[in-house]
Amino acid sequence: MLHRKNTALAQVISGNRAAAVALGAGLLTAYLFASQAGAATFTAPQGCRLEMSIQNRGCTVSQIYRCEADPAGIQHSAIFGQDGMIHMSTIDAETRWIESSNPQTGVVDTLVEQANDHASFSELLATGRDDFDFWTESNTGERLRHVGHDRLIGETVVIDGIELETTRFELNTYDGNGEVLIQRSGQQFISRANGRFYGGVEQFSDWTGDSGTTNDSPVDFSFPGQPGFGETEPKYDCDMMMARAVRGGDA
Repeated sequence: MLHRKNTALAQVISGNRAAAVALGAGLLTAYLFASQAGAATFTAPQGCRLEMSIQNRGCTVSQIYRCEADPAGIQHSAIFGQDGMIHMSTIDAETRWIESSNPQTGVVDTLVEQANDHASFSELLATGRDDFDFWTESNTGERLRHVGHDRLIGETVVIDGIELETTRFELNTYDGNGEVLIQRSGQQFISRANGRFYGGVEQFSDWTGDSGTTNDSPVDFSFPGQPGFGETEPKYDCDMMMARAVRGGDA
């Protein structure tokens, strides 16, 4: 499962919210220090190592890192837009939404441990489809239910030398009263080698009447020692995003 915008997420690793919040604070401090020093590069927290940087469509760049103190399979990501870090998330080996936060607002979303059907990357790989039905809760007290599925469609693509498999997904997010808040569907990618999802082209609609299509597909992958590794300035579709903002956000 890939974290999808405007949805609540995750669970605090080992039940320790204080440690997770401290990690996020350390990450943000490290990035701010680098920015103030004039370096447009990402610095992972102490005890963590940056593994890859991904330039995406939609004017974002993702930094993927792991930390020595984490349980096996845990991955963290920090996503940057034109105005700096806009999102942080944590997934486990099954790509469950372990934690998500917005460093600009301080909102943190965590996974409710009890679920009708947790997301399972291994189930997707074994059978070609994974259904899920789980809840998340934010530090503001909001509880959301996420119901849907991911499925492989038997197509493989190579993006910047990385072999990825194409998926299709559907996701409905409900409030605590069962009212639909967000509907999403579309296409994403997975990497078996890296054990994670990557964005793609998707359609959305929400309770406000807003709807549209987004493209968060990866374009460039950078690894240690390669050009672009750790860069936080997004490269793709930024002019389009700026033009859309000037027009008032219309599609």
